[in-house]
Amino acid sequence: MPLIAPTMPLVVGGGGREHALAWKLAAEPGVNQVTVAPGSDAIAAVAGVRRFQDVDPLDPSAVVAAARRCTADLVIVGPEAPLAAGVADALADAGIPCFGPTEVAARIETSKAFCHEVAAAAGVRMAAARAFAHGEAHAARVWAEELDRSGRGIVLKADGLAAGKGVVVCHDLADAVERIPGSLDGPAGSGPALVIEERLEGPEASVIAICDGRRAIALPTARDHKRLGDGDAGPNTGGMGAYSPLPDLTDAEVAEILETVHLPLLEELARRGTPFRGFLYAGLMLTAQGPALLECNARLGDPEAQIVLPRLATALGPWLLAAARGALPDATDPWLPVRRTAAVGIVLAAAGYPGTPVRDDAIDGLDAAAASGALLFHAGTRVRPDGTWATDGGRVLTVVGQGPDLAEARAAAERAADLVRWPGLQRRHDIAAPAGASVGAPR
Repeated sequence: MPLIAPTMPLVVGGGGREHALAWKLAAEPGVNQVTVAPGSDAIAAVAGVRRFQDVDPLDPSAVVAAARRCTADLVIVGPEAPLAAGVADALADAGIPCFGPTEVAARIETSKAFCHEVAAAAGVRMAAARAFAHGEAHAARVWAEELDRSGRGIVLKADGLAAGKGVVVCHDLADAVERIPGSLDGPAGSGPALVIEERLEGPEASVIAICDGRRAIALPTARDHKRLGDGDAGPNTGGMGAYSPLPDLTDAEVAEILETVHLPLLEELARRGTPFRGFLYAGLMLTAQGPALLECNARLGDPEAQIVLPRLATALGPWLLAAARGALPDATDPWLPVRRTAAVGIVLAAAGYPGTPVRDDAIDGLDAAAASGALLFHAGTRVRPDGTWATDGGRVLTVVGQGPDLAEARAAAERAADLVRWPGLQRRHDIAAPAGASVGAPR
């Protein structure tokens, strides 16, 4: 059966990921208009896109009403919070196709403990881990001590959603012991609150697949950088940059990851009566013993979306609509067609991020950066009444450079990022840099 393009898609969300989705869909054949809810000033400026600013993305009934208002034939839920709020469930009840998992299926992201449980049942390799509820600090300390005695590092993960900032890689046992009580000091008996894992070693990789409950088709591979500073220094963030493709992950290895990670997880979720339809993001560690699953997300990554979607050599909408209907074709290749190019994205963050970001700083250089050929995806900006742009969030922009290889894509991204300025701007200078390469001084 041929794939059919959605004509009136609705994208739920308003960040950089949703900007990239709206930008991609609006340029595709068969799409008449893209609606975003609540969107942003930058997304609304994309040709062929309109904005429903008054929609609360965490209110399932409001999203259903918005879908009816724009006669959407497909709703794509961008962020994780609306999925956790049951937006996909409400759309299914209303008979509106939705690309995004139900609240229960999305627990593979919203609960680290649930992810480990599903992976274990599916036979998917993850780090050794145990989950602890509030009031179980002593048991948590005992497990951390066991990991330390066996020579394994210790990683603490908040069980619920934490905007990509809920992971702490502990320096040593003392660091873990100091942090554990603060993570488990809530009322006893309130369910898992903290997962403590062994630390795995190796480069990370993001393999994101479009899933229809049974099948999985991979997007281009990517690598995200979570730490705030160059050389992976500083606190964890929602992501300070990403690049694609990965020189250390072959097509054959991607196909094997789909077979050994994505498909078993889909089979297990379906067995439980909660089939997963949406983007299944496998965050992996490429260890010496082979890939190991670090975590799952139930949506596109951010900033991975901003560098993966421009590399697609096919329309995205028809694949998302087919998956939402549970009808992905049995493809010969387990991945979507990809341009033989590279993309590097550098995130520009506000002063104060990842803590309390400074808002309303004037942004200069956007036109010059765009004129250089870079793509600019806005995550935390707004237009002032005088028509100028200002910061309005922690991660403000992702500047994407493209080229025939990673070196040229990185150079293009660096040149464009250098043109954008505001007081206290934070960024990394080593996204996609070769190992051991020197980087510029932060400004």
